[in-house]
Amino acid sequence: MTKPDIDASKLTITLTQTPKELLDQSELKFGKYFTDHMLCIKYTEENGWEAPEIKPYGPLAIDPAAFALNYSVQAFEGTKAYRAADGTINLFRPEKNLQRLASSSQRIMLPEFDQEQFLECIKELVKVDQRFVPNDYGYSMYIRPNFIGTEPNLNLVYSREALLYVYLSPVGPYFPRTVKLFANAIEARAWPGGVGSFKLGGNYAPSMRPAMDVVSKGYDQILWLLGDDHYVTEVGTMNFFVFWVNADGEKELVTAPLDGIILPGVTRDSLLALARQWGEFKVSERKITMPEVVTALEEGRVLEAFGAGTACIVCSVSEVFYEGQNLAIPVDPTDPDAVYGPLTKRLRAELLDIQYAKTPSSWSVPLV
Repeated sequence: MTKPDIDASKLTITLTQTPKELLDQSELKFGKYFTDHMLCIKYTEENGWEAPEIKPYGPLAIDPAAFALNYSVQAFEGTKAYRAADGTINLFRPEKNLQRLASSSQRIMLPEFDQEQFLECIKELVKVDQRFVPNDYGYSMYIRPNFIGTEPNLNLVYSREALLYVYLSPVGPYFPRTVKLFANAIEARAWPGGVGSFKLGGNYAPSMRPAMDVVSKGYDQILWLLGDDHYVTEVGTMNFFVFWVNADGEKELVTAPLDGIILPGVTRDSLLALARQWGEFKVSERKITMPEVVTALEEGRVLEAFGAGTACIVCSVSEVFYEGQNLAIPVDPTDPDAVYGPLTKRLRAELLDIQYAKTPSSWSVPLV
């Protein structure tokens, strides 16, 4: 007998009796403020997926021996909803995030789910809490799907019970300035044959101590290097790009390849697609090393560097600490106070115009 999959037509909604007051948008910090409701969908191997439920935001009831708490059987995602100038609300490429969630969850043996039906449930959650979606350009509603193994079992097998749940957080700009990075070649975020290409909670906890160490030194995040050649992989919460004149004399936008180490970011994919669509310079996904970047800086060939991710969208990098010295990265030679380099600014503007539905695009998915 076929077990039930997620069915959005069976969604039930229980509204809160104590709605929260809206914060002034200037007070919105990333991930600090949450809306009134959340979406929960339970799974058991015996009965399949239960009916989805939207209910008031609040604590989860989970067994102390659950797989998620003991063995980090947990995957998550991050996408956003944007309010257009006409008041309509759009999601940005949500199907890409759900594809990545499915890939991540399969790696830790959580059950498969109907991505289209799950997306319909997420849309309903955003509709219920749409009053929290900010109005101003640069502000948005962050959507956090979580997928956890909930079976109480200390045997290292797989979780036969699971929970998909989603909550929402209105947010402001993540990095409204340039960022400074600390290159780390001692510790590793990910490695060949590992799980760096999956968005798993277990990938993030081990990086917290080194990340806080560099923050205490005045830097924003770690630029993770790997191997004896100091392969430039990615930043703590962002994919990393360099725009330079390469050793062959070509203008090139380059970022690390999806080689199993790099997280396949949706923003990363979007920026690469936009740059390739322009056709104005070479766009590459290939391995580069930090010594290559240093040489290019010394020779004046680095034009810009930036990070990209759902939280920050696009932000310019102005400095990288590497092997005892702070390397200044050009931002905008025509404006010493610039927050974005010329290419970074252009990419960010084009992407935001799509996200806020100023530019028509299939990437912008309206709530209907």
